[in-house]
Amino acid sequence: MAPDGKQRFVLVGGGLAGGLLATFLGRSGYEVELFERRSDPQAGNFVGGRSINLAVSVRGIDALRRAGLAEEVLHSAIPMRGRMIHALDGRLYFQPYDKDPTRCIYSIGRGALNAATLNAARRYPNVRVHFSARCVDVDLERPAARIARDGDATEEIACDALIGVDGAFSAVRRAMQRCDRFDYSQTYLEHGYKELAIPPGGDGAWRLEKNALHIWPRRSYMMIALPNPDGSFTCTLFWPFEGSSSFASIRGDDDVRAFFERSFPDAVPLMPTLLDDFRRNPTGSMVTIRCRPWQYEGRVVLVGDAAHAVVPFYGQGMNAAFEDCVVFEECLRRHAPDLRAAFVDYEARRLPNTDALADLAVDNFVEMRDKTASRRFRAYKRLDRALHRLAPFWYTPLYTLVTFTRTPYAEAARRARRQDRAVAAAGAIILAALALAAVSLARAIAN
Repeated sequence: MAPDGKQRFVLVGGGLAGGLLATFLGRSGYEVELFERRSDPQAGNFVGGRSINLAVSVRGIDALRRAGLAEEVLHSAIPMRGRMIHALDGRLYFQPYDKDPTRCIYSIGRGALNAATLNAARRYPNVRVHFSARCVDVDLERPAARIARDGDATEEIACDALIGVDGAFSAVRRAMQRCDRFDYSQTYLEHGYKELAIPPGGDGAWRLEKNALHIWPRRSYMMIALPNPDGSFTCTLFWPFEGSSSFASIRGDDDVRAFFERSFPDAVPLMPTLLDDFRRNPTGSMVTIRCRPWQYEGRVVLVGDAAHAVVPFYGQGMNAAFEDCVVFEECLRRHAPDLRAAFVDYEARRLPNTDALADLAVDNFVEMRDKTASRRFRAYKRLDRALHRLAPFWYTPLYTLVTFTRTPYAEAARRARRQDRAVAAAGAIILAALALAAVSLARAIAN
């Protein structure tokens, strides 16, 4: 505990959730020290090539609003009102996200958002942020983090509570994994990803529809593109690591050019740096991580990807991490100063929902990659919106529940399953009634 009697938190990780959580804790009067292994982003040390764009939706906006950051962040964000599907023959199909055309998600650069959350945290005198400070080990009992700064020298930083906000490969979680009965799993997709780019037009204009998330669905793989304020698009290719058509099958520039001309012919003329981008940018992997418990004896707790990394296909990874911060702060207020009760409550409220999100994210990859280009799927989406428009209190699409409300993820998934069963049952009844009417009509005509 700090000399003034305030509880002292040490946060390991200064990414998106780390900066926002430090802001919440600083505002609540706690003593906070945040340690981030990267250098200060304000020093201009950004490195591209790792999917820098994010889709901010209602859960994330709600968290930013609570921190007083929503207006600042959304000022530089671009609204996306639906998916623009690029068929192989060049035809375009727009799929709105919601029956209400004003509902949208927002494209924003990861670096700009991270800088906003860290700057907000640093405005509080009781929050101290340390860059180029890597956590190399954790003492769960004290608790304390062993921090390495420049060179090999390390120091141990003790606190009342240690919070691991250090991402999917968390050093804090790694220490917790040594505990008895700690459950942990990681599952990689067979697909990797590579960041590419569509630059702005000569006049700085966007060369594709600005207010849409663009998808080139090709069954076993796909490419997406999100708009940037400078008129460019950040593209991401999702492609298997291995196989006859995969990252492993590429032997040189000719293979890259042939694959893109065959698979994304309308995009190739818009990508003058395609070959350079493909060579230079790394191929990333995508992992789902589940673990429990998220806390240790009221001394150590995990937040964000450290507790529940998900693949990016529902656009909810960052939004879920921000929602973690909101719930965490609510639990602290409810149980203060009992940290153990707060951490247990936080885990109980969040873990079932992030487990549900993990499944939804993988399912949505299949939808985006395999289904969005089909006529049957487009008809289903039109029915989805029609039912929501005609009976909004009875039927709400799963995407709307997840993206445009704060309905808990697990409840959204359960509600969608109930709705699907009800629609299927109603459809079967209607078909049976039509069949019976047809039979009756045929008999009447025969008589």
